[in-house]
Amino acid sequence: MKKKFTYIVLLLFFFGATAFVVLRYTNKLQNKANAFYPLKERKGALAQMPEWASVKEKGDKLIRIVRETPTDTKSTLSLATIYIQEGRATGDYTYYDEAAMKYIDDVLASEPYNFEALMLKSLVQLSQHHFADGLETAEKAKDINPYNAYVYGLITDGNVEMGNYDAAVKSLDKMVSIRPDLRSYSRISYLREIHGDLPGAIDAMKQAVDAGYPGDEGTEWARIQLAHLYENVGDLKNAEMHFTIALQERPGYAHAVAGLGNIAVANKDYAKAISLYQQADTLQADYTFKEKLAEVYLFNGQKEKAEDLIDATIDKLNEAANNGEVSASHHVDKELAYVYLLKGKTGKAVDHALAECRRRPDNIDVNEAVAWAYYNEDAEKALPYLAKALRTGSKNPTLLCRAGLIYNKAGDKTKAKQFLSEGLKNNPNIDPLLMRESKEVFVKL
Repeated sequence: MKKKFTYIVLLLFFFGATAFVVLRYTNKLQNKANAFYPLKERKGALAQMPEWASVKEKGDKLIRIVRETPTDTKSTLSLATIYIQEGRATGDYTYYDEAAMKYIDDVLASEPYNFEALMLKSLVQLSQHHFADGLETAEKAKDINPYNAYVYGLITDGNVEMGNYDAAVKSLDKMVSIRPDLRSYSRISYLREIHGDLPGAIDAMKQAVDAGYPGDEGTEWARIQLAHLYENVGDLKNAEMHFTIALQERPGYAHAVAGLGNIAVANKDYAKAISLYQQADTLQADYTFKEKLAEVYLFNGQKEKAEDLIDATIDKLNEAANNGEVSASHHVDKELAYVYLLKGKTGKAVDHALAECRRRPDNIDVNEAVAWAYYNEDAEKALPYLAKALRTGSKNPTLLCRAGLIYNKAGDKTKAKQFLSEGLKNNPNIDPLLMRESKEVFVKL
């Protein structure tokens, strides 16, 4: 009798607890459905940018309209677009992607075949690194309107991220045939780059910059990519020039400030590099600025400062990854893998790199991350992933130097010398820790 009573009590407790969890989840969904997302106040130089006043005014107006008339599809999607743009401008993707997706889903709930809503949803999914979902959504949008250039850009991006490079080339050809512009030229540049055509990549990115309006975020982003290409071929004069122009055209542009930090590293002015990376980090929320700063600290022997920064970066990335429900979270395993390597946590790095590889087994960057994560632990295990990373013929000096180091540790001195020679030949501006190790190994081969 006593056992039966205990069983009944436990059963009641279980059902009560289950009901509580379900109710809590339902309330959470309801709260999200009813939520409104104010535009966050920009700070520092971002607040001084000329577009901010008009963006804030327009955003606040659209929030009022959507609150009063939630069936106003045009205003709802315009508001979602502003959130997407603010995420890009501020680097606060966690907040603004969730905000944009809420309003996009509101529209799709009543209009599941709304072309603009599907385009925006794909864009947000790609931003969240939900690449397979983003590609699928873009394909749905293309079926509705196969004559829109930008939808082929989204399909190109999705295919690139999933490692479907032949399909990416085909969709990009279609995009260019409909509308050659900054967005298509910049994609041409990237596909040329990963296929080993660095001069062609530079030419295409020049076209992208020329096709844009000076000072626009998209134009200056393309200019930063052009500067990075010049860094990869060791042309620091042109790299510095374009970083400087980007900062002049768009004062306070964090990526331009960080780019000048790269130049300071190349010039061995580490105090200046640290100052510039710190400045970039205050201007925009982007983990890569912290990562670059940590690399310089480590290279400069400031281990304690590096460790504090690495821990803060890991916390921030985990926060983005664990932001509420799965659909609102960001996949950041590849990024976490590299940060854990800086921390010296090889096992954690391997786990995160493999987690991303399970999602995107054919992407060359992901396979590079797995191979590099295995480098210190087991170079033999790195080799099949490295082979996949090299399959497009990329001449990226970071990839080539990592390949040389992995082959050296695996005992293949011939390939080690070949890849290190290729990676170092133009004295590219890459991670100083990688450059130092590559040079040390190369002179012994």
